[in-house]
Amino acid sequence: RGNVDVRKRFDVDRSAYVLKLDYLNSDHIRGGRVSLVTPEKGVVDSSISGADGSELASYSDIANAQMKSYNDKIDWFQSTCSRLAVTDGKIMMKIRRDYLMCDSIQAVMSLSREELRKKWIFHFIGEDGLDVGGLTREWFELVSKAMFDPNMGLWQMSETNQMCMRINPASAICCPEDHLICFRFIGRVLGRALFDGQLVNGHMVKYLYKHLLRWPVMFSDLRDQDEGYFNSLKQLNDMGADVRHVGVDFTATEELLGLNRTVDLIPGGAGIEVTEDNLPEYIESCLRYRLLGRCEAQLNELLLGFYDVLPEPLLAIFDFQELELLMCGLPEIEMDDWMKHTEYTGEYDAEGPDHEVCVWFWEIVSEYDQELKARLLQFVTGTSGVPAKGFSSLQGNDGNVRKFTIHGVTLDTCVYPRSHTCFNRIDLPLYEEREECEEKLKIAITMASTGFDIE
Repeated sequence: RGNVDVRKRFDVDRSAYVLKLDYLNSDHIRGGRVSLVTPEKGVVDSSISGADGSELASYSDIANAQMKSYNDKIDWFQSTCSRLAVTDGKIMMKIRRDYLMCDSIQAVMSLSREELRKKWIFHFIGEDGLDVGGLTREWFELVSKAMFDPNMGLWQMSETNQMCMRINPASAICCPEDHLICFRFIGRVLGRALFDGQLVNGHMVKYLYKHLLRWPVMFSDLRDQDEGYFNSLKQLNDMGADVRHVGVDFTATEELLGLNRTVDLIPGGAGIEVTEDNLPEYIESCLRYRLLGRCEAQLNELLLGFYDVLPEPLLAIFDFQELELLMCGLPEIEMDDWMKHTEYTGEYDAEGPDHEVCVWFWEIVSEYDQELKARLLQFVTGTSGVPAKGFSSLQGNDGNVRKFTIHGVTLDTCVYPRSHTCFNRIDLPLYEEREECEEKLKIAITMASTGFDIE
């Protein structure tokens, strides 16, 4: 109303934001400040330069690499990393197993950005053995497992997927002296793991992979983080003028270590009532707080550490699902275990795996390569990870076992398969032909990597 341009106001279906990192000059360690901006303001470099300033990859090189297959993208990425590597000298990392994290943080954080790209050689103090690759792999395995351990206080299990980790908003309370140093360290480890082709022992929530790639985040990303919160905001959005009767203001309540804390979403938010007129701004401020504000300082350091190792344009060839696969590796998927621990509901409740469409589904999935199987898992469960005990222990958003579920729906309900990651469920329409089932499933999985749903 008034002088407000409604075309620029927040819209739950269309508005998107990308992470912008403005670097600050520093003599010792590069600083920066992160923010959420509209896509046209989130411009990054379009070429990759070497240590001497020479161009290693142009915009057209990066654009061409984006069109490659996943395996070819990896080859191009690793080839470019090898050209970025600093070959003058090596870095010896001396680590005590009993003080793994302490020694590792001290060693990695003492390195300059140039040294982060030199060859690292690991030695566990008090042990024999030369590092010809095995000790490096072991270090990445041990350190990534330790840094994602919720008991450290830096990460928490996601509300919607217990296999995915999100940043702990209370990390400053759990690690009051050095939590930001730890996140800078984590960013450097993640970046170096990609640089070296090593795997990380931990999956993050989806929107963090998007932030690392500077991909757009939207209102729908809140659903993957906390579906209950997402649904409550959606209900408010649908209330219109009646929202004034709810008694909501521009604040958020955080539970930190059992204590509730009220946070202003905007300056003076506690004194501003949410009405129909300012409802779009309220939902926008909630999105900004949930996807950045509540963990802004931690995410800022994680990104700075990550980009200490890798130039930002180098990652532009991947989508966020590919980035998770690159970091965590393709899972070992046992088809017999997957099929054995799948439940059938809706139109498939009576016949279960013997229903013709379900038979087609498993025939099609069995023909997928490991990458496409992993993408199907990402589509339905929210992550490519498979529990250590197999599909029998797949968990839902409440922490209880929720097996992979194929839910039958009629074609007038939806034409393409759709997913409910909180419940590990795929809605699979009653297709009349196998070819249609195969085509629509492939499209649904592929479109999921763009961040947009098919309606």
